[in-house]
Amino acid sequence: MASSLKNLSSYDENSVPSAQNMKFGIVVSEWNRAITDALYQGAYQTLIKHGTLPDNIVTIGVPGSFELTAGARTLAKRTDVDAVICLGCVIQGDTPHFDYVCQGVTQGIALLNVKFKIPFIYGVLTTLNQQQAEDRAGGKHGNKGDEAAITAIKMADIACRFRK
Repeated sequence: MASSLKNLSSYDENSVPSAQNMKFGIVVSEWNRAITDALYQGAYQTLIKHGTLPDNIVTIGVPGSFELTAGARTLAKRTDVDAVICLGCVIQGDTPHFDYVCQGVTQGIALLNVKFKIPFIYGVLTTLNQQQAEDRAGGKHGNKGDEAAITAIKMADIACRFRK
């Protein structure tokens, strides 16, 4: 469903497992910082709301969305996180750069999901303009950071249940 038809922050709280014993990594892009800071706050607060202890959230910043993959790989190799949330924002401009960055980060995160035994969550906004980004980072369509955190909790729960 298109996010313009759905509030990204709406979910059934009863469908979310407890995150009390889970540890999460969050990799956040510094590019489009006003947007990515809002995404980060949404993800962080949602993890806390569902029981994650603040000490069990490891956060690193990377220069841009393209670097999210390398940052996420580093967290997976150097920490014992149960899932990694990748947060970024790419706004279309006048050159094909948008297409290359979006394609690269999407493929990179997908590849990490195949190579590692933990989930990597795609929390990257790919919008046509600044307003669309603002609408999805705490604006009228909710916060993609909230959605990414809920996805991380659910996927970490699945990974933990089947890890044995």
